[in-house]
Amino acid sequence: MGLVMGTFSMQSKPVNYHRDKIDDDLEMTMVCHRPEGLEQLEALTNFSKRELQVLYRGFKNECPSGVVNEDTFKQIYSQFFPHGDASTYAHFLFNAFDSAHTGSIKFEDFVTALSILLRGSITEKLQWTFNLYDINRDGYINKEEMTDIVKAIYDMMGKYTYPVLKTDAPKQQVDAFFQKMDKNRDGVVTLDEFILSCQEDENIMRSLQLFENVI
Repeated sequence: MGLVMGTFSMQSKPVNYHRDKIDDDLEMTMVCHRPEGLEQLEALTNFSKRELQVLYRGFKNECPSGVVNEDTFKQIYSQFFPHGDASTYAHFLFNAFDSAHTGSIKFEDFVTALSILLRGSITEKLQWTFNLYDINRDGYINKEEMTDIVKAIYDMMGKYTYPVLKTDAPKQQVDAFFQKMDKNRDGVVTLDEFILSCQEDENIMRSLQLFENVI
């Protein structure tokens, strides 16, 4: 779950909210895509209006046009993993944020996903993570998909984080994943199996709570 965080730099300095609201209203009219109103986003997410203003400023700083395409997303995300190649994992992550499959991420897409990852229920967080791993969106995680994800994570972390890996390391990781998650041994992991297995794992449950107070 931690690998999903930190996608965009967020400004944490004190904010003059009255001035910022005026600035935001002016600047929103200048971008290619204008986000939904703060009231609408507040109703759709678990963030307050003030938190949404701060998040919007961070998003706008990285994406002045109001939208981000996959190439820009990869460039931003790769900054957090300078010793590895984050492009493949960023591709999977981009597709998870781009839930409507439009080829770009709007502020609404970004903040809705972030709301789930930071403030959502355990089930919501696990559903979002399952969708990230279910690359072909068929409702199951198969071994090929999980292998692609594991290899992408190894590539992203790079040689300075991990010792030299054996060529069968991804396969061992995937086998361990399926040994734990594939309850009925049919070769695929369903959403129900995934949620149940994660809820049984104390380490996973702790990791889901790490970012709840980020903002």
